[in-house]
Amino acid sequence: MSAHQSFQFGKSRFNQNTFFGRFRHFLDVIDPSTLFVTERRLQECVALLDRFKQGTLPPGVTDAQLWKAQKVKQAIIHPDTGEKILMPFRMSGYIPFGTPVVVGLLLPNQTLASTIFWQSLNQSHNACVNFCNRNASKPAPASKFVQGYLGAVTSAVSIAVGLNVLLQKANGFSPTTRLLVQRLIPFPAVGPYGDGPDPSGAAHAHPAAPSTDHVDAGKASSPAEAAEARPARPQSGVSRRLWPGSAARHQPLPADVPDQRESVRAGDRHGNRWSDGDIQ
Repeated sequence: MSAHQSFQFGKSRFNQNTFFGRFRHFLDVIDPSTLFVTERRLQECVALLDRFKQGTLPPGVTDAQLWKAQKVKQAIIHPDTGEKILMPFRMSGYIPFGTPVVVGLLLPNQTLASTIFWQSLNQSHNACVNFCNRNASKPAPASKFVQGYLGAVTSAVSIAVGLNVLLQKANGFSPTTRLLVQRLIPFPAVGPYGDGPDPSGAAHAHPAAPSTDHVDAGKASSPAEAAEARPARPQSGVSRRLWPGSAARHQPLPADVPDQRESVRAGDRHGNRWSDGDIQ
């Protein structure tokens, strides 16, 4: 267990110098259980942390209680604005609210309208999550967020629709190969815009993460900060490709098994030697 023994306000409970510590930290960040915290419980956590800062903690309060209170507050309250983040756009809500969108992106035999709908919905959800978790300590004009949102939607929809059109015109694919390629189209569609500047400036998902806003804007606070933040952009782009890529590559295979088995049965009915027993 790479956890700090004593409570440290504003710090992660887990050692951020190790992979396992960072892994445990982000499990806390995306923990959906914080979505069910009541308003009364939230206020109790905020009050407990305020008393810690003032040095007026009542006897008997443990470090575990303080860590839990901080986890709850950080999951719900924006660190800069002090306002509650809407439930669907919290980091802890990204999996339960984002999963239906991912399922929609991977639906088979999509029409032009459904492709545009799911790609637009996915980018809209991402934009709202980024905006609600943005670095609000540095004000940015609304036009910057609108420009980033429109760029993301246009990029994703154009790539998804374009690849579907090319796939329909390709005559060298077998039905099974065509189906597999179609299921993988959402992966390149959602990837490229992740390499560009993040208009939201969302730098609070990781308390120790360097802000890259000043690098994008050419306004580095210091050479040391610029050097520290510069690798974050390509690393972000690579991670946004690899993480969804594993799911996008493996998801179509189990879903296509029934279709393949049906094709084999049809072949067997026409006198081919293959049977269900040959399918492993």
